[in-house]
Amino acid sequence: MLVYGSGLLCRALLNRHVTKRCIHYLKRIVIQDKPLICKRWLSSSYVCLNKNVANIDLSEFPPENIRNFSIIAHVDHGKSTLADRMLEETNVISKSSNNKQVLDRLQVEKERGITVKAQTASLCYTYNGTKYLLNLIDTPGHVDFNYEVSRSLAACQGVILLVDANDGVQAQTVANFFLAFDKDLPMIPVINKIDLPGAQPDIVMKQLNKLFDIDPEQILKISAKFGTGVDDVLKAIVDRIPPPKAATDKPLKCLLFDSWYTMYRGAVVNIAVLDGCMKKGDKFVTHHNKKVHEVQEIGVMHPTELPTDVLYAGQVGYLISNMKNIKDAMIGDTIYHHNKPVDPMPGFKPAKPMLFAGVFPSDQSQFSALKTAMEKLTLNDSSVDIHLDSSEVLGQGYTLGFLGLLHMDVFITRLDQEFGASVIVTAPNVPYKVKIIGKQNIKKYGGDSVTVLNPCKLPPTSIITEYQEPMVKGTIISPDKYMGEIISLILVRVISFRMYVYQL
Repeated sequence: MLVYGSGLLCRALLNRHVTKRCIHYLKRIVIQDKPLICKRWLSSSYVCLNKNVANIDLSEFPPENIRNFSIIAHVDHGKSTLADRMLEETNVISKSSNNKQVLDRLQVEKERGITVKAQTASLCYTYNGTKYLLNLIDTPGHVDFNYEVSRSLAACQGVILLVDANDGVQAQTVANFFLAFDKDLPMIPVINKIDLPGAQPDIVMKQLNKLFDIDPEQILKISAKFGTGVDDVLKAIVDRIPPPKAATDKPLKCLLFDSWYTMYRGAVVNIAVLDGCMKKGDKFVTHHNKKVHEVQEIGVMHPTELPTDVLYAGQVGYLISNMKNIKDAMIGDTIYHHNKPVDPMPGFKPAKPMLFAGVFPSDQSQFSALKTAMEKLTLNDSSVDIHLDSSEVLGQGYTLGFLGLLHMDVFITRLDQEFGASVIVTAPNVPYKVKIIGKQNIKKYGGDSVTVLNPCKLPPTSIITEYQEPMVKGTIISPDKYMGEIISLILVRVISFRMYVYQL
C-alpha cells in the first residue's frame, strides 16, 4: 500500500480521476512537512500538483478553432509517449521525467505498460496568434481493444497515424489505417523513435508509400521520447485536420461515445457536442430509453476532470448526471435537450466476440456483488458480451464474450483490482454452430441452426446434421524473406492457401 494516511483518501486516488476539489485538498497535504501520501501517487500521471488548476473559457473557441483527433498505431509504437509530450508542449502538465503514460489511469495499464482504454484530453494551443482547442483521444494499439479505436474515431475529424521507425508498418497499423480510411478521415503520418540506433525512417517511408499511397513529403519524423518534432505535429494538426462541422445556433445534439463508473458519482460519460450547447442544470434525454436526466457537472479532461459548466458545439468533454447503469449510458446513443428532439445518430456497430468463457463467483453468496461489479465495469468496456449462465458444479454465473485472450485477461484483472471480485474462470472457447433436424427439435431450439457457447448445452448428436466452426479469411503482408517460413506454417496448419502476390 502506497498511502500512509487516510484509507478514504487512498480510495479517492484509486478512483479513475481525481476531481478539482481533491486536487486542492491534496496540495494542502503535500505542502506539510510530513506528507500523508507517497510522492509516487502525486506524480503527473494523475494530476499536476505543481501548478494551479487551469481555468478554460470554452466560449473563446468557436468550431473553426477546434480540432478533434485521435492517435492510432500498432501496440508499443509510442502513442502514449507522444500524448505525454503534447500535454507538456501545451502546458497542460509541467515537463518532468516522471511523465510516463499520463493518460493511462487504470492500474492494469500501469502494470503492463499498455493502453487498454481510450482516454481524452483537451489542449489549448496558440498558433500564428490564434488560440485553438485540440481535443486528443489516445487509443489502444492491441487488436483486442480495436473496438475502443472505432468508437473514438466517431468523435474525431482526423487522426495521427504513428509508425515505429524501427519496426515499421505492422498489423494494427494496417487495421487502424483502414478504420480511419473507411470514415474518410484526414491522416497525419508520423514516424516515431527516430532516435533509436536501429531506426530506418527512409525504409518506413517507402512502406507507407507502397501500402497506403502516402506522399513521403507529408510524413513527419519525430522522437516522442525526447520531444523532437512534437511542435511540428501540433502545427500539422491545425493545418491538416478540418474543424468539426457544428453549429451553436441549432438544437443540442450530442454523441455519447464512452462511459465509466465512479464510486461516488455514478456513471460519467464522454460526449461530443455536434450542435448547440449544453450547460450545467440543463435537462436532457437519451434517445435510446427516453429517460430525462439533469446535468450535475460538465467539463473537459485537462487531463483529469476540469468543470467548465458548459460545452459548446464541436467540443468534446465529460458529463455527470444521475445515470447509474449501462442501460442509461448506451454507447453510441444520441443526447438532446428535453422537449427538443433531433434525428438520432446511427450509433456504433456492436462488437463481435471472438471467444467465450464462463465467469462464476468463487462463493455463490457473492453472486449479487459480482452482478453489480459487472454492470459497473461494462460501463467502461461495452465490448464485453454478457449472458447469464448456470453450472451444476459452479452454480450461477455468466458466460462472457471477449474480443481476444488479452481482453479477457484484462477484464478479469479489473474485476479483481477495481471491485475486489473473486471469480472462477472456465477455459475460453469459440462459438460453434450446429444444424438440427426434426420439427419439434427446431421448435424447441428456436430454429434449425443453434449457436453453442457451452459444450454442456450441445443438442443430442442424433439430431445434428452438420457442425460449423468459425473460419478466418485473412491476408498476410510480409517481406519476401519470410515467405518460406510462412508457407511452411500454412502447409502444417489446416489452412486453405489461395494465392500470393509480390509487390516491388
